[in-house]
Amino acid sequence: MSRIVIIGGHGKVALLLAPLLVERGDDVVSLIRDPAQAEDVEATGATPLVVSVEDASQQELAAAFDGADAVVWSAGAGGKGGPERTEAIDREAAIRSMEAAKAASVPRYVMVSFAGSHGQDPVPADHPLRTYAMAKLAADRHLVASGLEWTILGPGLLTLDEPTGRIDVGRFDGGSQAPTSRANVAAVVAAVLAEPATVGKVIPFRDGETPIAEAIADVPAEYADLDS
Repeated sequence: MSRIVIIGGHGKVALLLAPLLVERGDDVVSLIRDPAQAEDVEATGATPLVVSVEDASQQELAAAFDGADAVVWSAGAGGKGGPERTEAIDREAAIRSMEAAKAASVPRYVMVSFAGSHGQDPVPADHPLRTYAMAKLAADRHLVASGLEWTILGPGLLTLDEPTGRIDVGRFDGGSQAPTSRANVAAVVAAVLAEPATVGKVIPFRDGETPIAEAIADVPAEYADLDS
C-alpha cells in the first residue's frame, strides 16, 4: 500500500484517479480548496484535506505531504482569474509543491501537464493559452531538475469520453489537440505510479491503440528533453 497525495483533488481527472488507487489498496489523500467539495472526494474512497495550493506556503504543503510516498499534481487555474492566477497556480504553486515534496522527503512526483509542453514556444505568442503553456513548461522544467523521482504526463485535448485503456505515446503534430479522455489520463497516472521504468520520463500521449501498460513501459528518453 502506498500513501498518495493528489493536488487538485476535486478536478475531473483526480475524481477518476482516486477510486483506481483506492481499489488497488492505496491510501489516497486529495487536497481541495473548498470544504464543500469534501463529499465528492469521500465518495471516491479518498480522504479530503482542505489545503488551497494557491495560498498554502511551502511549509504548509510539506505538512500535508507528510508520510506520502508520491504526490500527483492534477491542479490548474483552468483559465479562471486571468493570467495572474494562471501564473500563481500553474507555475508558482506547482514549483512550491515540488519543493515541499522534497522537504517532506516524498520521493515520487507525477505531473499532469499537456502534450505540447516542450520547446521554446509551445504555443504562438498570440495564443489565448500562451500564459498557461509557458507556466506549465516552466514548472515541468523545474521538476526535471528537482532531484525528485518524477514523471511528466502530456495528454492531448481532454475529453469526457469513456476510458478505453489504450493510448498512443509520441509527439504528434497538433498533439495538444489530439483527443485524450480524462479517464484514460487517470488510468495512465495510476499505471506510472506502479511502474518504476517511468521515472525520469516525459510521456506525451493521446487516446490510441496500445494498452496503457505496454505504452508506458518503453518511452523514448528523448522526450525528456523539454528544450526540443
